[in-house]
Amino acid sequence: MDETEVGRQAAALLALLGTGRQLADRPPLDMADAYAVSARIRTLREARGETPLGRKIGFTNTTIWERYGVDGPMWNWVYDTTLGRADNGEANRSLAGMPEPRIEPEIVFGLGAAPARGMDEAALLGCIAWVAHGFELVQSVWPGWRMTAPEAAAAFGLHGALVVGPRRPVAGDRKAWAAALASFSVTLLRDGAPRDRGEAANVLGGPLSALRFLVDEIARRPGSPPLAAGEIVTTGTLTDAWPAAPGETWTAAFSGIDLPAVTLRLTDGA
Repeated sequence: MDETEVGRQAAALLALLGTGRQLADRPPLDMADAYAVSARIRTLREARGETPLGRKIGFTNTTIWERYGVDGPMWNWVYDTTLGRADNGEANRSLAGMPEPRIEPEIVFGLGAAPARGMDEAALLGCIAWVAHGFELVQSVWPGWRMTAPEAAAAFGLHGALVVGPRRPVAGDRKAWAAALASFSVTLLRDGAPRDRGEAANVLGGPLSALRFLVDEIARRPGSPPLAAGEIVTTGTLTDAWPAAPGETWTAAFSGIDLPAVTLRLTDGA
């Protein structure tokens, strides 16, 4: 894809952001094209005052690949305009402007050091300063959530917002954290009723494995900035991505890991 077409597709996608509209035109994309479009969108978003704060990994949950018609994960950016916090375990977030929004419970890492390609999971854990639960709100500019992985990567990585719960420092007992991150489970509740259950292994075998994918994938793509200390990385949904609507309250309760339940109330922005 030449630079003119990269710019055209980036502008077309960015024009949809926050409008709730979807895209009818589906020009062919491979993953290299998708990351080129994503990089151009980042430049445009920075030019209008947004600041990238980290990365989101999408489609790490191998149990739902067939449902969404994809065959591998991808990544995109989290911005200051899309990041929220639930430091006391509760938050509100608007769905306004998100087409076909869905909600995902995820493990979020805060990087204390830059990870490098080839690191094993113990070394990757040594780069992590804190762990938290996060709710990612995802959206689809592609009607009916039918897309390829490159289309998803280009269209903001499906990212709409990320709300991060209480942060737990990792420095105290990394061995215990490694075991917990490989074996925990989570129950997802809507309005107090269980809707789904997930476990660590759903995301490429565990959140640390998802982080390793991200490090390797960035290294494979010329021009993609490497991960840096201070970045936030959210590692992908532990359950299916559930349709979300204003007025709903969602809670994720974890077992086997020292993360408190987080409750997110969805609004329409009014």
